Amino acid sequence: MNPVAELRAFFRAALVDPVPRDHTEPDWAFRRRRIVAGVTLLVGAGVLAWALRIEPGDPTFYVATIVLAVVWAGGALLSGPLHLGRAHTRAGRGSSRAVVQSLALGLLLLAVFMLGAVVVARIPFLREPVQELLDHARFGSLGLVALITAVNGVAEELYFRGALYAGVGRRHAVAVTTLVYTLVTATSGIALLVLAGALVGLVVGFQRRVTGGILGPTITHLTWSLGMLFLLPPVLDRLS
Repeated sequence: MNPVAELRAFFRAALVDPVPRDHTEPDWAFRRRRIVAGVTLLVGAGVLAWALRIEPGDPTFYVATIVLAVVWAGGALLSGPLHLGRAHTRAGRGSSRAVVQSLALGLLLLAVFMLGAVVVARIPFLREPVQELLDHARFGSLGLVALITAVNGVAEELYFRGALYAGVGRRHAVAVTTLVYTLVTATSGIALLVLAGALVGLVVGFQRRVTGGILGPTITHLTWSLGMLFLLPPVLDRLS
């Protein structure tokens, strides 16, 4: 198989063709999930807006981000059952847990954003807000920020591609969850973070649709977010 056909087959398996499953739940459970997801969204958006406005070096930032993770994860777990999901195998004759496939998607997203960083680094009004956000890692403990980034990445996927996705319904779940995720990131006031939320949200949304669970989106999200945390600051510093 030539490289173009191989890449097309990969994207079709990862983001287009759903793996068969039946996650139907009774009406009362669906309504309960929607109520819990709605309340969680309101609280989480408020906590996120607070966390992103804390000055770099202020230890309150760590507290705020931990609280945010508790809100997303707690709301997701209270909403009802969550599924890990399964992905198409390489041979296309069965399914397996979406691990390697999700790592590949995360690395592809990271590569796209690193290329974008080359442009952003040369435009001060785009670069400076991103650098201010990354200053939490510069002026604080990088290891602790990385741990918090990972915990929040898992918590976000539990909620947005877990509870919220299941609560929206099947017809427009990808569009609605991507839009909501983008609007929540917009509370940061950072244009590039909003763009990142839209693109990453769309990719993991399609992953959720294909796999039927949160494992694939979580691995993709963590691969991208941790890669950005470690690679973006030196790229911006070197090129700005």
